[in-house]
Amino acid sequence: MKDVPFVCSWSGGKDSAMAYYRAMKMGMKPKRLLTMFEEEGEISKSHALPFEVVTAQAERLGIPLSIKEASWSSYEGLFTEAMDECRAEGITHGVFGDIDLDGHLEWVQNTCAKSDIVAVHPLWKEPRHKIIVDLIDAGFEAWIVVVNTTMMPAEFVGRKFSKELIVQLEALGIDACGENGEFHTVVVDGPIFSSRVPIKIGQTIVKGDYIFSPVMIND
Repeated sequence: MKDVPFVCSWSGGKDSAMAYYRAMKMGMKPKRLLTMFEEEGEISKSHALPFEVVTAQAERLGIPLSIKEASWSSYEGLFTEAMDECRAEGITHGVFGDIDLDGHLEWVQNTCAKSDIVAVHPLWKEPRHKIIVDLIDAGFEAWIVVVNTTMMPAEFVGRKFSKELIVQLEALGIDACGENGEFHTVVVDGPIFSSRVPIKIGQTIVKGDYIFSPVMIND
């Protein structure tokens, strides 16, 4: 994998950050980030991160950011369009943060194949607990910014990741990696960034079964 150029599917959260980090440790070369946004282009899908936060992350990674604004019905087509654009630039591989959900893996591999992009999954089949501990040990700073209240208590939104938090989540029977959709995170510092992303977290917002802690750049 040495010097292989890659695009990273970038949610702005911990799994994409760890996948990016592992890919670099494998000798791969980051060339582009791809983040899928909601149709209006204001926040990212799932993680609900605003444009300025994702842009600030990309600036500190030092590579270009591609954004596609999609509904769920147009998602696959626009994702493929982005992969086609990457392949036209000579990018041959895509890096993804999937861990152990077979359906996700199959979708990514099949969709990337349409653009002649090889999908790489640096975290695949690693124990979830190990991945989240490695994240902290590597020096990443991550915050929980979305919680599915049908799967875990709302009180965890806005919490910074730590080994103490992992113990608290697992004591409640909650997957500390959130791979089943329990929560989403934002990563603001770590070994892949040139400097910390200066954020502030706003007052929580409830939308149906989800509670959000809005993330903003702290100017």
